[in-house]
Amino acid sequence: MTQAGTRGPLDDGAPAPRKRTSLSSSAIYERIKNMAATYEFKPGERINEIELSKRLEVSRTPLREVLNQLMVEGFLERTANKGFTSRPLDAKQVFDLYEYRLGIETAIARLACKRATDAGIDELAAATMRDNSIPDDSDSAELLALDEDFHMGLARLTRNEEFVRALANVNARIQYVRWIDMRNGRRPYTQAEHVGIIEALKSRDETALVALLESHIARRQDQITEVIKLGYSEIYTRSKP
Repeated sequence: MTQAGTRGPLDDGAPAPRKRTSLSSSAIYERIKNMAATYEFKPGERINEIELSKRLEVSRTPLREVLNQLMVEGFLERTANKGFTSRPLDAKQVFDLYEYRLGIETAIARLACKRATDAGIDELAAATMRDNSIPDDSDSAELLALDEDFHMGLARLTRNEEFVRALANVNARIQYVRWIDMRNGRRPYTQAEHVGIIEALKSRDETALVALLESHIARRQDQITEVIKLGYSEIYTRSKP
């Protein structure tokens, strides 16, 4: 029997236990970042925080913190009337990101020529040779991951964590467009160009290395526009039979 003024654990009207967040903040971040990067949220779509919190089984506070962080990092946008929205799939924005990536990677190349150890270059070369054994018709996401690993490996040779962090961010922001590019036959060219980049790095030929990266990364706006058309088609047909 319970004392007056208190309730037993099974009494009607007892407050329900609060639902505990099942994911850590970092896990929520990675999950939503991936959803944004792959346009699981359609371009310009409003993010319904209540529905998303229920879907992920997390509370609103850590969810809002993650959404704010992803907005700052460029994965989401926010407006006064709509709240958080998915970023647009816009040719000019993607072109700007490719220019930004090119600037980062050419700076990385120059520094890697000066700082990379012979052992570090050999390790990257060995990984590149292993990647060459992966068939060109493999899963596009796997091929893209291998390509990103190559460029991140090159960045790590600089021993500058800010370059590594900046490249990881821009890679994630153009990941979807690069995936479409890879799915449409880009991979054979990518691998051959990686081998040339390694050879220039081994020779410490900064001029050749920068020129190869410029050719490897740069995209014309008309090329990006065409890839985006394919991307829109994939986004709006992926849920159909």
